[in-house]
Amino acid sequence: MAKPVARPSAPPRATRADVVAMVSKAYPDAQLPEVYVVGVRGYYRDGLGKVGENDRGIYDDAIFVLAPGIFAAFNANTDPSRVRKGKGTGAGKGMARLKAGVWPSYELGTHRAGTRSAHQALVQRAGPVTVTRDGTDGDYDHTGHFGINIHKGGVTTTGSEGCQTIPPDQWEAFMALIRRALSAARQTRVTYVLIEEQG
Repeated sequence: MAKPVARPSAPPRATRADVVAMVSKAYPDAQLPEVYVVGVRGYYRDGLGKVGENDRGIYDDAIFVLAPGIFAAFNANTDPSRVRKGKGTGAGKGMARLKAGVWPSYELGTHRAGTRSAHQALVQRAGPVTVTRDGTDGDYDHTGHFGINIHKGGVTTTGSEGCQTIPPDQWEAFMALIRRALSAARQTRVTYVLIEEQG
């Protein structure tokens, strides 16, 4: 029987002011809409997994929802679940890992449409993103539309091939806030800000 994926015992404790300060430091010129989502890669870098490393396959990251009158924190995974080395941009390409940046690329949609695991999520269809791929001859960047979605993860796996995932028991609360915030702001596109935490 597979073991549950490692994760913190509680959601991140950062405040709105903490997150706004992190975004301002990382991207001082960012023009953000009323509703946006912030991911912090390695938020629990030294608290879970190997000390000094941001691990794959565990919920050692954090995601925050910010909107007028709304702030919420969630455990998250911002990395692929595993390593898969490859080359180029075709069938043999390496596993993707979203690069830190400001990505106004997300809208409400369906993750894995047409499958038994289909569910509403934030899907990357409003713009391109840049990923770093695991390379057989060194990692390499690749920009485009890859379906790097923000979706529900699993209990025994983070369920990511480059997507950003949230544990299933926190997922519905995340999506309820997103729907409410977008409706109130009359906003359809979501900007996702991904920050690399340095410890």
